[in-house]
Amino acid sequence: MNLKAPEYVAGHGLIKGKTVLITAAAGAGIGFSAAVRAAEEGARAIVLSDIHPGRLDAAVAKLKEDSGLQEVYGKVGNVAVEDDVQALVDFAEQQVDGVDILINNAGLGTSRALIEMEDDEWHKVIDVTLNGTMRMTRYMMKVMKARGQGGVIVNNASVLGWRAQKEQAHYAAAKAGVMALTRCAALEAAEFDVRINAVSPSIVLHPMLRKSASEELLQELESKEAYGRAAEAWEVANVMMFLASDYSSYMTGEIVSCSSQRA
Repeated sequence: MNLKAPEYVAGHGLIKGKTVLITAAAGAGIGFSAAVRAAEEGARAIVLSDIHPGRLDAAVAKLKEDSGLQEVYGKVGNVAVEDDVQALVDFAEQQVDGVDILINNAGLGTSRALIEMEDDEWHKVIDVTLNGTMRMTRYMMKVMKARGQGGVIVNNASVLGWRAQKEQAHYAAAKAGVMALTRCAALEAAEFDVRINAVSPSIVLHPMLRKSASEELLQELESKEAYGRAAEAWEVANVMMFLASDYSSYMTGEIVSCSSQRA
């Protein structure tokens, strides 16, 4: 079976008037798709972050032009560096007069058999994917608590946090950690009205994945999906917008699978 993706879904104002900060948002994958969806769903202001200055500038310009939203800002930052994390959140807070929604999208993946993996590769994937999400969540929680107006954090996990795949021990361990972090942080954040949930995508075809995986592997992974295809990045972004919106007002600490294959 190989079903085509549905027609693109129009926005319905799910986060109308809200402000949004998104990490790793200057690529061609889930991060930028989430930014586009945020604009379509009525966000008042959006801050994009990435480690690539040129790509970030281009993403900010494109989002402004395509969406018509003028309050789009960019800030270079590396989630693996605590000073960058704090500078990013402080910048966003100042530019948009308080961040309502944080989307932790930054992550790093490679393919390597565990028996061949060096410590440096393991630590790099863990530091960006898990520790980076922790750093952003921790500092954003502090800021939101001090502001006293609640907020929402949406993390990007992966179905590999639930199921096994060869050559992905480091990435799977990191994403399983993101899931556990989401659940535990949500209990603490509930005390000051901040909800924390995560989306758990399966295969989403984007340039980074195509670069790191063979065509044979991609076809194998797609064949295991119930729909016989990978998800579109905007389909994952849709779930993020649901979790960011008041439609999920009684959900926190949840991991929402965005996959047609059972874990």
